[in-house]
Amino acid sequence: MLYNTSMVKEFHSITYGDLSIADVLFHLADFASSENPKGYRIIIGTDSNGHNSGGKTEYITAIIVHRVGGGGIYFWKKATERKAFSLRERIYREAIISLDFASELIKDLAKYNLLTWPFEIHVDVGNMGETREIINEVVGMIRGSGLASMYRSGFEVKTKPNSFGASKVADRYT
Repeated sequence: MLYNTSMVKEFHSITYGDLSIADVLFHLADFASSENPKGYRIIIGTDSNGHNSGGKTEYITAIIVHRVGGGGIYFWKKATERKAFSLRERIYREAIISLDFASELIKDLAKYNLLTWPFEIHVDVGNMGETREIINEVVGMIRGSGLASMYRSGFEVKTKPNSFGASKVADRYT
């Protein structure tokens, strides 16, 4: 299981401090309880530190609820794993962490009746820079993962410069 379903406070928020997944889900539902004619979007993004300090790589996964036209809230958690030996390995691991987290989150969102919103996975790849060589592979891996069939509205994969969930929010905490 990608996150602990107990009351372990493994998530963080600049507004609410340290939180359990149950706390995060409560705040997501509460935030989305106000009417918004433009709707909401759920965004998952993961970024990693490129420094690989101490033989480890840190991965930060963010969940964002964007109130279209009116701000948003986000939460993040950190995982430390063995050193990633290449940029390709780090990028693939970021995508897999986002996919795993999204598949667990979808199950929990169903309990709160929050599966009607658009769902996006943001990856830290783009047409510029070193990641341009693997952009199609990473996007294809996510689209072909079967996750979309779990989520009745489908989901989108966003890349740079539109992947702020990974390249801005998660990146802030790496």
